[in-house]
Amino acid sequence: MKYKYTATKEGETIEGVVEVEDRYEVYGEVTKLGATVVSVEEVGGGIGGLKTINIDAVNQFLSRVKQQEKIIFTHNLSAMLSAGLTISRSLDVIERQSKNPKLQSVVRSLKDDIGKGDEFNVALKKFPNIFPPIMIAMVRAGEESGKLAEALNTVSAQMERTYNLQKKIKGAMIYPAIIVFALFVVGVLMMIFIVPVLTATFEELGVELPTSTKIIVGISNFLVNYTVLALGSIAAVVGGFVYALKTPTGKRVWNTVILYIPMIKTIVREANAARTARTLASLLSSGVQVIGAFEITEDVIQNHHFKAVIAEAKEKVQKGAQMSDVFSEHEHLYPPLVGELIAVGEETGKLPDMLVEVAQFYEGEVEQKTKNMSTFIEPFLMLLVGGAVGFFAVSMITPIYSVSTGF
Repeated sequence: MKYKYTATKEGETIEGVVEVEDRYEVYGEVTKLGATVVSVEEVGGGIGGLKTINIDAVNQFLSRVKQQEKIIFTHNLSAMLSAGLTISRSLDVIERQSKNPKLQSVVRSLKDDIGKGDEFNVALKKFPNIFPPIMIAMVRAGEESGKLAEALNTVSAQMERTYNLQKKIKGAMIYPAIIVFALFVVGVLMMIFIVPVLTATFEELGVELPTSTKIIVGISNFLVNYTVLALGSIAAVVGGFVYALKTPTGKRVWNTVILYIPMIKTIVREANAARTARTLASLLSSGVQVIGAFEITEDVIQNHHFKAVIAEAKEKVQKGAQMSDVFSEHEHLYPPLVGELIAVGEETGKLPDMLVEVAQFYEGEVEQKTKNMSTFIEPFLMLLVGGAVGFFAVSMITPIYSVSTGF
């Protein structure tokens, strides 16, 4: 493969083309020349003058940057800057270490922009789908204060805590989701393969079917006679539900519904309280102004009810109100402790520290509640499974019992 490279040597920019197995060997070849690679680009070639397919470009298009990779990127960059490496050199190392084509492409773009004299936060803004607003804001604050490594370390810890919290909440929902899905699949298979056999038996015996049995037989006949239509309808309903959740109206409805579901509503309130406090604490401790911190936090929070509280807090604080007063007015969303500890922080001048206390407390609460969720949900799942099995059994056994008692 042929690669065109751009490098710097003693302050001068040099370009060249080398033919090697992959782009990583380009770095070795250029290093032998005593130069530092700025960018590498695969160049044309191919049999019969035809241009070869750019596999790297295809991989970049198909790849995505996972949250774990963003955390590792931020943490490693902070560590290397703390060790005294320049940001360009640090990004060069990260590019070579990464196995994700998409992330490699992003890092190359960041290096190019920095090589042109752009600030790091400006380079990050070109990738809003990869780097969250909180990271860009904290990097800007770190660059302005000369503490970029510390800012990156803070945002790395913030992203990791948020990721772990989300993972625990999702993990707690996997068990009930699997049970419900398995129950649905088993039910469909029984309707298609078991119920028709029993229906044929009932018809031969000429027995009068009770209402519950007629319902099951009717569902079974529909699934057997219109299998494709039935499965297509189910898929359409599920797809429509998922699509609706992605629309603004659907999101607002779902955000409202989950605040009324037992057990779930408490976790939602405490998880949003933890995320709000953690985000504000990270931003304020990094030197971001209060109004800017509210704006970024509003982008970070997903539930529109909580976003509205943040927006209200921003407006009232601009007019001179206390932050704690706003959160205390919305105790149906943010637990009372949030407003109380923020008030203490405002009175003592240690607001970021108090916000950290709030975040740590509710992160612990959410973690404990997600651990206990399976214990609370198991009885409901047992009732659901038992009710479904009992309804089916009684509906199928009742006609047989009526026949046996008739002799």
